Amino acid sequence: MRLIQFTDTTGQRQVGMLGTDDQQVNIIQGVSSTYDLAMAAIRAGRSLAEEVARHDLTPARESCATLLADRRVLVPLDHETPANCLVTGTGLTHLGSAATRDKMHADQSTVESMTDSMRMFRWGLKGGQPERGAPGVQPEWFYKGDGDIVVAPGHPIPYPEFAEDAGEEPEIVGLYLIGDDRHPYRLGFAIGNEFSDHVMERRNYLYLAHSKLRFCSFGPELRVGKLPDHIQGTSRILRDGKPLWEKPFLSGEKNMSHTLENLEYHHFKYMQFLRPGSVHIHFFGTATLSFADGIQTRPGDEFEIQAPEFGAALRNPIAPARTPYSPGKTIQL
Repeated sequence: MRLIQFTDTTGQRQVGMLGTDDQQVNIIQGVSSTYDLAMAAIRAGRSLAEEVARHDLTPARESCATLLADRRVLVPLDHETPANCLVTGTGLTHLGSAATRDKMHADQSTVESMTDSMRMFRWGLKGGQPERGAPGVQPEWFYKGDGDIVVAPGHPIPYPEFAEDAGEEPEIVGLYLIGDDRHPYRLGFAIGNEFSDHVMERRNYLYLAHSKLRFCSFGPELRVGKLPDHIQGTSRILRDGKPLWEKPFLSGEKNMSHTLENLEYHHFKYMQFLRPGSVHIHFFGTATLSFADGIQTRPGDEFEIQAPEFGAALRNPIAPARTPYSPGKTIQL
């Protein structure tokens, strides 16, 4: 089952279930957000699919393609208060990701010493897939922001004037809601563009935290249920409507050095992330970056990330944005 959130022609929010042809959108009556649908399921002790089955469905007038073309599709999970939506991620989780990262930091390594990235990756290979129910080695973890840094499918991803790079990261995203019982509930998965500043990160790995404080996008569809063990998608960059760069990307646990359970444990083990009613958007990492192939993006370029298991492609152009803060603008009270 795949769900989308969108606005109708009057601007009202709707939740829809995609039909078997990937184009028919069936409106789920009685709810205006995936959040409300999921919270009702949690409180009633039902699965998300069971909750959807309790509602009447009405065919939408527009196809999914039309909604996307009109830029009326929203991200598949959000929170009405952006501060209650936490966007985070884990890195060095995929086979091959350390090679990509090591290539970025090659000037900092020698034959005699491996980089911290390679060291952490090898820890993951050794201890990132523990027996079910047991904690494994910690992954790299980072904070991106709250709901205000999430961009809807089709809309431009802004990059600030102080940024040194505007680079895509094609990833699988886990979508979670914290129940009244302070337990995390996984609604499902989406494809996402984690979007980072790789030039800044390359200067020194201690700048990783800064490089991740950028906008991002995910969706357009929420895949409900278990994540396939093997996912092969395609990441593209279009310039003036023509392919500039294209490469396949792999995900799913068969292509990862950590299990999803281990990544979830090392995120939700912190009590501050178990606030009832909060939403968590968590990026699981990638091994595929255009930056590693020497690509430099520019305003107007469009990212396209697609995997068959997730339906419609995620497309976002990039656009420069001014920051409202400049040096010396702090106000003394």
